[in-house]
Amino acid sequence: MKSLYVTILLTFIAWHSACAQAKNDTPQPCGPLPSANQLRWQEMEMYAFIHYSLNTYTGQEWGYGNEKLELFNPSDLDCRQWARVCKQAGMRGIIFTAKHHCGFCMWPSAYTDYSVKNTPWKNGQGDVVRELADACRKEGLKFAVYLSPWDRNHPQYGKPEYITYFRNQLRELLTLYGDIFEVWFDGANGGDGWYGGANETRRIDAKTYYQWTETFNMIRKLQPHCVIWNDGGDRGDLRWVGNEAGSVGETNWSLLNRQGSVSGSMLRNGLEDGDSWVAAETNTSIRPGWFYHETENENVKSLSHLMDIYYKSVGRNSTLLLNFPVAPNGRIHPIDSLRGIAFSRMISEVFSTDLARKAKATTSNVRGGSNRYAARHVIDGKTDTYWATDDGVTHATLMLTFPKPTTFNRFLAEEYIPSGQRVKRFALDVLVNGQWMPLTDNLSEVGDGLTTIGHRRIVCLPTVTTTQLRFTILDAKASPLISRIGVFMAPDITPDTPDSGEKRSAGYYIFFGANRLMFITLPRQQTVTAVRYLPPQKSSDGIVTHYRISASTDWTNWHVLGEGEFANIVNNPIWQTVNCQQTKASVIRFEALGMASGERMGYGDIEVVSECESK
Repeated sequence: MKSLYVTILLTFIAWHSACAQAKNDTPQPCGPLPSANQLRWQEMEMYAFIHYSLNTYTGQEWGYGNEKLELFNPSDLDCRQWARVCKQAGMRGIIFTAKHHCGFCMWPSAYTDYSVKNTPWKNGQGDVVRELADACRKEGLKFAVYLSPWDRNHPQYGKPEYITYFRNQLRELLTLYGDIFEVWFDGANGGDGWYGGANETRRIDAKTYYQWTETFNMIRKLQPHCVIWNDGGDRGDLRWVGNEAGSVGETNWSLLNRQGSVSGSMLRNGLEDGDSWVAAETNTSIRPGWFYHETENENVKSLSHLMDIYYKSVGRNSTLLLNFPVAPNGRIHPIDSLRGIAFSRMISEVFSTDLARKAKATTSNVRGGSNRYAARHVIDGKTDTYWATDDGVTHATLMLTFPKPTTFNRFLAEEYIPSGQRVKRFALDVLVNGQWMPLTDNLSEVGDGLTTIGHRRIVCLPTVTTTQLRFTILDAKASPLISRIGVFMAPDITPDTPDSGEKRSAGYYIFFGANRLMFITLPRQQTVTAVRYLPPQKSSDGIVTHYRISASTDWTNWHVLGEGEFANIVNNPIWQTVNCQQTKASVIRFEALGMASGERMGYGDIEVVSECESK
């Protein structure tokens, strides 16, 4: 009996000691940490902006503040359509421009007559904010609001009284429409405007005029689970990336200093030693402008351009805020919606199969030798487990060994950011013919190598085939905590030979027969009505100025669909559409009869329009 008692006691002591050791072995936080709100926001990854206001009917991007209310009378406003389009485009929420700089309110605000309540739409009984908030919840999307601090309509803008008005409107938005996941304050502040008929220029100090501290306190009280984006005075929870092109820095720390000025490089790259967690939100529009303009129907971003934006935003430790403008009839245009849906499908196609899940992860650097921090956690599919090294070990290697030769061109890594962002630099190598070959990022712009990881880092690699991938952390602020590693095979974006054609989301392949000859093979015989060509966007090299496009069902007999010149394409490199009579085709031949410069024809994107697609 005494022996049994001793055994139980020793077992308890051993268990208690192991628990204490495990608790003490937990990596300590490193630097500023994200709040629960910021973590929830980061997990959204992609969400939509929707710009819609009187500007939609005047052709302006910034209204002056004196636009007539009679302009707002959409014939077919359908917020449910907006929500469905955004959901199908992979967006997890919508931020709506409740009030832009012109001061027009898209809800019946009690504090101004300059709102939907005095328009012909629904005889003044409509509320766009209400309809969109309801539509988002029906579609399972989160909802948020943009409220411009600048108001070119209000007579008291620039005076202390305006701050009371501004906060009253903000309070309406935060109390009447349910949960809000983000509040977005534009950085455009002060300048010329109508201002109730004054027609003058008013300047303000954006850092002090709005009294942001008190405004932020109000927001956190009324919407305790939302994050704040602010490009003005006090720093909010999120930061701008310094451009509207859809790209954040290759090096991207989720940190800034709470006080002090911010340079362009800080917005783009963050601060390694910043004192606050202020993560990057990358915003851009699916069109050149933020508001709908019919003249931009041919300028909707191509699928390849959108994927480039995805890799340079979500793939660089940021979120993507992608704008879908609403057309004058009150609906998102079909071109925008179809492009957004294709974008979502392409992301799914690229990242649906994680080839790392079939590999074995090993390392000689495991924190305390514990299974709790073993290498296998990077491929276990869980978000709350991770590989970690001992304290002070900031140079470590993890190996992925595949059961057979595996081909891939995308690498993904994620840190366990609830305990901070740590990794400064890392390297990737693959074993090819018995030799280790270093890999680089095809989308690298500044040549800094592979630097920060954060919530997610995606590296676009040359296509390689290997049985081993080596992931080496070269430097870190503290013991690295890696929660996920993944590898994927995406369609090639720069086809060089007929055997390495690029598979498009529509199911066809593009390859070159010669420097000035391109073939597009269709997945099945179709009745073609048009071929669309987007020239290269970064250089005039390869831009086709004169063309001949033909179709065939047997690769022998060719029917010319169109021949001619793409007028002014060098100065205005937008989508070019070659319409044709209905023609059956299995393959399209695109010949470059003339080019702006260079020896090889280039393209940003290609689309083949069939009879069923054109209806």
